[in-house]
Amino acid sequence: MKIVNGASLQPWSGGKPRHIVLLLHGFGSSGHDMIALAPAWQQSMPDALFLAPHAPQRCGISAGYQWWPLSDISPQALARGAASAAPSIDSFIDRKLDQYGLADADLACVGFSQGAMMALHVGLRRKSAFAAIVGYSGMLPGSLQLQHEIASRPPVLLVHGARDPVVPVAALHDAERALKHVGVEVETHVSANVGHIVDPIGLRLGCAFVARSLNAAQAPLE
Repeated sequence: MKIVNGASLQPWSGGKPRHIVLLLHGFGSSGHDMIALAPAWQQSMPDALFLAPHAPQRCGISAGYQWWPLSDISPQALARGAASAAPSIDSFIDRKLDQYGLADADLACVGFSQGAMMALHVGLRRKSAFAAIVGYSGMLPGSLQLQHEIASRPPVLLVHGARDPVVPVAALHDAERALKHVGVEVETHVSANVGHIVDPIGLRLGCAFVARSLNAAQAPLE
């Protein structure tokens, strides 16, 4: 299935995009929700194009979209679901990078909840590394298979609310251990008294992480 374009925000600079920040929404949500992160980040990365596509499937329990159905949340089902949704995201990324003459190193992938699962699944299996991955309130699907499937190791930031009732904060710690085990550089932040949302501190940390990573990826060699 093909991803629908969803929402976007053009570079603050008014020029041609030099970076892409791909925003992947959560279960039952849409690109229109995720693009709300972009205005707070634009000035820190003025040459970035922000893309927030809709997932390819309509969600049966809301007016939003899903990357795959969540009727089964066992580790095996989450791994299968992420793998089934990955080709549509890979295809979307390839189209956009080709459209703007950019490379994987010019792209940062940011996801929330189910979108964070997709950001991690796709980003760690691309042949060329993204500039960065940020996962908000998510988890790492397919962690057992990762050591055999990992193809690149972009830097990762994981942010989670300590009182998340949807995805327990333990998922952050599990993901951190699994990522470090396969040699991925990981930073984490747990927001106290925060539920299943992106709080202002997490938003600021994500912005700084992505901006720093995009600049580092494009820095000239000494």
